[in-house]
Amino acid sequence: MATDTMIDPTEELAALYGSDTFGIKTMEKYLSKSAFKKMMVTIQQGGRLDPSIADEVAQAMKVWAISKGATHYTHWFQPLTDATAEKHDSFVEPDGKGGMVCEFTGKNLIQSEPDASSFPSGGIRATFEARGYTAWDPTSPAFIKRTAHTATLCIPTAFCSYTGEALDKKTPLLRSMASVSRQATRVLKCFGITPSRVDSNLGAEQEYFLVDRDLYLQRPDLIETGRTLFGCLPPKHQQMEDHYFGSIKERVLEFMSSVDHALWALGVPAKTRHNEVAPAQFEIAPLFEPINVAVDHNVMIMDILQRQALKFNLVCLLHEKPYANVNGSGKHNNWSLSTPELGSLFSPGKTPHSNLLFLTFLASVIQAIDLHADLLRASISKAGNDHRLGAQEAPPAIISIFLGDQLEDIIRQIKEGGATSSTSKTTMELGVDVLPVLPKDTTDRNRTSPFAFTGNKFEFRAVGSSQTCAWPMAVLNTIMCETLDEVATRLEPVAGTPEFNTVVAELIKEMITKHDRVIFNGNGYSEEWLAEAERRGLPHLHTTPEALEVLSAPATLELMEKYNVLTKAEMLARKEIQTESYEKQIDIEAKTCLNMLQTIYMPAVAEQMTNICGTVASIRAAGITAGLKAATAKAEAVGALYDELPGKVAELSSAIEKGCPCAIKRAMESARVTVDALEALVDAELWPVPTYAEMLNIHSK
Repeated sequence: MATDTMIDPTEELAALYGSDTFGIKTMEKYLSKSAFKKMMVTIQQGGRLDPSIADEVAQAMKVWAISKGATHYTHWFQPLTDATAEKHDSFVEPDGKGGMVCEFTGKNLIQSEPDASSFPSGGIRATFEARGYTAWDPTSPAFIKRTAHTATLCIPTAFCSYTGEALDKKTPLLRSMASVSRQATRVLKCFGITPSRVDSNLGAEQEYFLVDRDLYLQRPDLIETGRTLFGCLPPKHQQMEDHYFGSIKERVLEFMSSVDHALWALGVPAKTRHNEVAPAQFEIAPLFEPINVAVDHNVMIMDILQRQALKFNLVCLLHEKPYANVNGSGKHNNWSLSTPELGSLFSPGKTPHSNLLFLTFLASVIQAIDLHADLLRASISKAGNDHRLGAQEAPPAIISIFLGDQLEDIIRQIKEGGATSSTSKTTMELGVDVLPVLPKDTTDRNRTSPFAFTGNKFEFRAVGSSQTCAWPMAVLNTIMCETLDEVATRLEPVAGTPEFNTVVAELIKEMITKHDRVIFNGNGYSEEWLAEAERRGLPHLHTTPEALEVLSAPATLELMEKYNVLTKAEMLARKEIQTESYEKQIDIEAKTCLNMLQTIYMPAVAEQMTNICGTVASIRAAGITAGLKAATAKAEAVGALYDELPGKVAELSSAIEKGCPCAIKRAMESARVTVDALEALVDAELWPVPTYAEMLNIHSK
């Protein structure tokens, strides 16, 4: 008698995971043993790829990609924008006999030549100097990018100019990874540890909003700028605190599931999904990965979110502040340094007060952040993030470190002469017999801190949701290089000697005492902290133009060159590009704002005035007084605001003509105040665009 065969559903998920990625398992299947071994040396140890295997790897990649339905390949790179770039070439080549063959060589794999002058270059490349190169990054797996009817092999690459300057965000990140590994290895060797390598790791939590596509298409400001330039809060928004971690609506859950499956096929370890604080706001979080792979995966996550949303008649908004006066969206960068042998170098252990290795790396972070808080702030600077930082639960623009109660107590002990004890974990009795006794961590979390210790890593919470993580992480690695270099230089002469522990303890105390002003465990949203930070001398750079000044400071240029992350020319180019991008974004917003005032809002208010005046005339013609007072009062209220609009238009037009971002922003905000007041008075059926009340509610369909 036949029996049903049990099918393990995990087998299907296991088969899906990484199926569209030329990862380690696929390479092992398609490559010879010797070629696979050489590839693993490059991936795991960071050595230069043996050029003798390039053709074999290319052939294997081609066969695999074609088996997946791919007809084209592209060198996929990250220019100095917050987007990716790709130029597709087909595998197909004529065979000279009227037919075709599929070709893909090691040269095709390793290098390609896109136009370098049409991307932002900050003056490194002139318009007539077009040549640039992409170079394969073998440590980040190639993958298949799919649409409904196409498949394309994407090869992660770096991008540089004909003269060798980095024109992308990946190259300085890779350089910073190598540099911080060198300096951290020097420190570890002082402690008698010789690691196989030191990795910098990242897990990037991605926040985003969803909006119905039909409503999105009626909002020129969302289409052109990614955020609403006008709009009133509805009576109910996030104040009831019922959206965060709430039950996910069916339509959104189906969207999230489609995102997860698309990401799993690409080998992206998507782990967590949930409702965020604001209505229509959500979050996705992957597991930890090597930092360059995590950066690539985060860019892929943003792309998949946007493409999958359209399948559900939704639009994914990645702007940091798409709606005023509700929570904005960030990208929480969970960063650590680790070795295969030790795990995270930021793991305190059971007795962190006596863990000199942990305390050395902790003190190094404290010093690095204090010395370069302004540079770290500059790394997250863009127009969108200026709206978010310091508003509605986003961390302030003041860079500080949260350590928690246990480490704060150890820091205090070190400053007072020496740490002798650590707060240990306790348990929580919940007062209900059926509930388990829960272990209680030694420290709480602090959502108001831009840079928080979270157990065995640091969470850089101030990064904007639309940014790639590459530049902030490159900066973070680089400032750590400087401090670890200093530490290694101090410790190497006494390594292996009886006085080593004493010297280490003195160095830790010196670093903490000199730089503990950057530690703040309190409420970062409070007015008191703003005053306290000023008293401590911490930089408070409110806007992008203020923050970007540090990029051209001599000390910054020297730092980046010393650790081989960016040359002076590459660094100055980035300042020019970020400044220009900021100014362009403000200009686009201003012109969109002006267009909406003149062609959308003013005609709608004019129609409202016509209707009200008609009502007043009809009442008077009927010879009655009932309702006349109310109609006249409304006409006066709407009319008074309507009279303000021509002046707002003139003010904004003048600011645009002068090209001053500060004046433009003031004029836009002034216009918004008037239009938002009108939204509360104009008849709902006459209001020309969807309101916040409509857009912040995702309906199931």
